[in-house]
Amino acid sequence: MDYSVYKFTKKELGIQILLYTILDGVVSYLFYRSFYAFILFSPGVLWFLKERRKTFQRKRTSEFQSQFLAGMKCVSTALSAGYAIENAFEESLKEITKIYGKESMIFAEFSNIAAQVKLNRPVEQLVGDLAERTGIEDIISFAQVFKVSKRTGGDMQAIIRNTVGAITQKQETQLEIGTCLASKKMEQNIMSAVPFFILIYVSVASPGFLDVLYHNEMGAAVMSICLGIYVAAWFLGRKIVNIEV
Repeated sequence: MDYSVYKFTKKELGIQILLYTILDGVVSYLFYRSFYAFILFSPGVLWFLKERRKTFQRKRTSEFQSQFLAGMKCVSTALSAGYAIENAFEESLKEITKIYGKESMIFAEFSNIAAQVKLNRPVEQLVGDLAERTGIEDIISFAQVFKVSKRTGGDMQAIIRNTVGAITQKQETQLEIGTCLASKKMEQNIMSAVPFFILIYVSVASPGFLDVLYHNEMGAAVMSICLGIYVAAWFLGRKIVNIEV
């Protein structure tokens, strides 16, 4: 599997298209009261799917990195028990099964490595292939260190432990930052919904109050400007709270 590219399942694709259709309908009704606006905004589903794919990709990348680190710790444990590095991956599957189950991504990958090792493929090459398919910088760096250490006869257990420890520390820093920003992201989500609730409230509490803004060029222009400002503010807010380490 190429982990650097995320592909929606049919179910996920259907759900995302439905979500955009609902969003398109809400925006078109609240800002324009026009079916033509709904049609005009329909191509935006392509951008929406692209952004959602990025979100799913980030989640999968984070999950795989966590699983990989846990898996390599299991390999290190097997090495300390006296197993050779070629056999340590197969031995690690016992612990991985307990932690993540046989349906997990890391179980499938380590099972493949264990099977390929039995066909006399170099374990460092297999780890390198996995790293390239993930596209994760930390795992690629780990694979490079692993390759050099294996070919120069280094202390594999110490190298794995130290490298995994460094990556884990970085991951913990990312988690701390994410925790600190969680409340801000929640605030942004709430504030992003406020304009819609205001329009809904006014439409329900004072029917006809906003009619002057609909079905005429001036009203459409005013609402378009408001929508443009809202979208710009949303993008700015998202950029502020999305910090990568």
